Amino acid sequence: MTKSIDFYFDFISPYSYLAYKKIDKLREININYKPILLGGLHKLGGITAPAFNERKMKNMKNDCELVAKKNNIQFKWNVKFPINSLSLMRGYLVVEPELKKEYFNNCFESYWKNNIDISIEKNIKKILQNSKINEINFFKKISFEKVKEDLKELTNTAFKNDIFGAPTFVVNGKIFWGQDRLDYALDEYYS
Repeated sequence: MTKSIDFYFDFISPYSYLAYKKIDKLREININYKPILLGGLHKLGGITAPAFNERKMKNMKNDCELVAKKNNIQFKWNVKFPINSLSLMRGYLVVEPELKKEYFNNCFESYWKNNIDISIEKNIKKILQNSKINEINFFKKISFEKVKEDLKELTNTAFKNDIFGAPTFVVNGKIFWGQDRLDYALDEYYS
């Protein structure tokens, strides 16, 4: 059996972006990307997201900027935070496998590097164009009931498996929550 790291993420999570940028520098690591709806996960767990607590929000913004600077990651706090990421998260499920990495990168960088509101259709279309994804097929597929249910099930399954935030890494059944726990997840991966 091949070892892997499950990476639970949502494009609206600044910490998921920071974790992704760290992961992107790694080579020869088997990563399973697990899209979830962070808002739905918080609702299931009765968690109030930091975005809705003024003090936490201020600290989170400062913290993300510190982490980005320390790790030499281009980062800009998005003035439209938080947004509804539903279409883009469903999109991750329908994008062809060979285009997923480019789509993933374009979604994250548009929001957390270029300060673009990725909930607006014209901006989603630009992401699709930059990712060489057919927009007609994309918008058609994300409206399919099965795709809606698949994303809901991924989020529900994450909750049932004690995932409560993003990013979360799971290796050998062990949970590592937060971008600052990637090193611990890697230790487990290599053990």
